[in-house]
Amino acid sequence: MKEESTILKLLKEKSTTKQLVYRNTKNIFNDLVKALKQKEKSLSDLLKDETDDVALEFTSNGEFDAQLKFAGDTLLFHMHSNVFDFPPDHQVSKSKYVSEDKLRSFCGVINIYNFLSDSLKYNRLNDEGFLIGRIFINKENNFFVEGEKELGFLFNNFSNQTISASLLEQIINVCMIFTLNFDLYTPNFNDIRLVSVHHLLAMSMNQKIKTSKRLGYKFSHENK
Repeated sequence: MKEESTILKLLKEKSTTKQLVYRNTKNIFNDLVKALKQKEKSLSDLLKDETDDVALEFTSNGEFDAQLKFAGDTLLFHMHSNVFDFPPDHQVSKSKYVSEDKLRSFCGVINIYNFLSDSLKYNRLNDEGFLIGRIFINKENNFFVEGEKELGFLFNNFSNQTISASLLEQIINVCMIFTLNFDLYTPNFNDIRLVSVHHLLAMSMNQKIKTSKRLGYKFSHENK
């Protein structure tokens, strides 16, 4: 039957490709974990006389989660377990690289978030983190990074850029520099002037006033 042949074709092509992309992404995420551990060690060695003042710590809450804490900030890298394609009007879909092989557009995703370390330490559930970048990896281990500032243009050569340990370290460095330059601003007075009795009573256990680096701040992509 024609329908069965179509199903078999899709299973052989798309499903097999997605499995390969998932394995590639998981392997890259494992390499990323190693790079984060090495970054913690190398910075700790360089700051060995100041480690009491500058907190450095790698942690993980599962096979898809890795966190690097440095001073008051935490970078959280999270691998999505699913594989994604791009809309037809996306620049990836319209590229020559993908037009030559449509299956190249299927990508695994590693999201990069910036949180205040205290938000995680004290379980401040109202606090917000920011998505600062996303790493996309395909079946050929080609990749690009979508993100803010340098993250948005340093790693965008999808057709010619293959992920590697040295590039992972560069991505981590750029993320840390962006985060360290992204300072905590005091919230607007009117945004926090009203506090309920319930919130007030609970503050000693869990600070309820929302804290984020930019209360009311929007990234460039949010204004589009």
